[in-house]
Amino acid sequence: MTYLDYAASSPMNKRATVAYSEVASNMYGNPSSLHDAGGQATSAVAWARKVIAQKLGVHSDGIVFTGSGTEGNILAILSLARSEKRGRHIITSMAEHTSVHAAMNTLEREGFEITRIPFTENGVVDLAFLEAAIRPDTTLISIQHVNSEIGTIQPVEKIAKLAKSFGISYHVDCVQSFCKLDVASFAKEVDAITISAHKIGGPKGCGAIYVNPFVRVVPVFPGVTHERGLRGGTLDTPSIVAMAVAIEDYQYDLQYQWQLREKLLKSLHHERFQVIEGIWTQQLPNICGICMKGVEGQFVMLKLNEQHIYISTGSACDINSASGTKAILAIGKSYQEARQFFRISFGAQTTINDIATCARVLSKL
Repeated sequence: MTYLDYAASSPMNKRATVAYSEVASNMYGNPSSLHDAGGQATSAVAWARKVIAQKLGVHSDGIVFTGSGTEGNILAILSLARSEKRGRHIITSMAEHTSVHAAMNTLEREGFEITRIPFTENGVVDLAFLEAAIRPDTTLISIQHVNSEIGTIQPVEKIAKLAKSFGISYHVDCVQSFCKLDVASFAKEVDAITISAHKIGGPKGCGAIYVNPFVRVVPVFPGVTHERGLRGGTLDTPSIVAMAVAIEDYQYDLQYQWQLREKLLKSLHHERFQVIEGIWTQQLPNICGICMKGVEGQFVMLKLNEQHIYISTGSACDINSASGTKAILAIGKSYQEARQFFRISFGAQTTINDIATCARVLSKL
C-alpha cells in the first residue's frame, strides 16, 4: 500500500511497540496502588511525564495524561472556561479541530458567548481581527498551532503575548505540531497545550495536556482523584511509557518533508488542481490540502483507495460530516469548493516513489 494519511495517524514506532508489550506484560500494577508493583508503575509514569515535560519545556507537575487529543482539548477548554477568570466570552477560530468546536458548543449551551474568527486567504488567523474581537469579559482564547487540514502554522507566540497582555487564558491544540515544530518556545507563555501520541509513532488512545500548575481550573468531573483531579480512571501505563519512547525516537526531517511536498506539487501541474496553503514560513510541509475542480474530494479518495493509495478528505474526526472541511470555509471558499477538498499527508517513512505513485494516479484521474 501507499499510505499518505499521516495527519490522521502514523505507524507505531518499533521501540515504542516493544516498550508497550514489555510494560503490559511485566508492569501490570496500578500506579495508584501503594505496594511495590504499584510503585514500579508509578515510577514508569513519572519518567514518561518528565520526558513530555522536557520536550515541552515546562514543569512535569503540569502534565496530565488523557485518552486522546480529542479528550485533551475538551478537558482543557472546559476546565479553563468554567474557572470564570474574567467573564463568559471565548474566542476561537472557525477552523479548529472538531473536539474544540464540541467543547465550544457545550459552553455555548451553558451561556458562554463564542466568537469564531475566520482565516485570511493564507490560512492563518489575522491578529488585528483577533485583537478587535477581545472584550472586557473575554476569558479564554483557543487557537491551534498547526491546522490539521491544510497545515498552516498559526502565529501562536504572538497570540500568547496578546492574551497575556489582556490577562486572558490561552489554550493551544498542538496535536499536529508536537515534535515537529518548537512548541517549547511558547509553552511557558500559555495556560494549556494538547498533544497526542499516535501522530508521532506512539499508541492510539493516549495523549496528554499541559495545564499551567499556577492557573486555577475547574475539573470537568468533580471529585475524581487521579491526575490532579482533572481526569479520573486508572492510568494506561503501557501506552504512557510507549508514548514517551516514541517522543524520544521521533525525528522530523523538515528539509526532506519539503522535498516530498515539492515533488507532489510539481507533479500536479494540471490546471484543475488547486493547492490550499499558506506562505512557506507559515506552512508545515507534510500536510497538503488540495482541490480538484469539478470533482468531489470523497470521489478522489475512493478512486485512490482502489489503487491502495490512502489519503483523506480532511480530519478523520469529520468523516461523517456533510458540510465540507472547516479550513476551506474559514478562508472564504464556497461550500462547493469545500466539497472538492482532499488531504495528502506524509511522514518519515514516505518515499519519493510513494509521492510519484500518488501523483501519477491523480493526474490520470
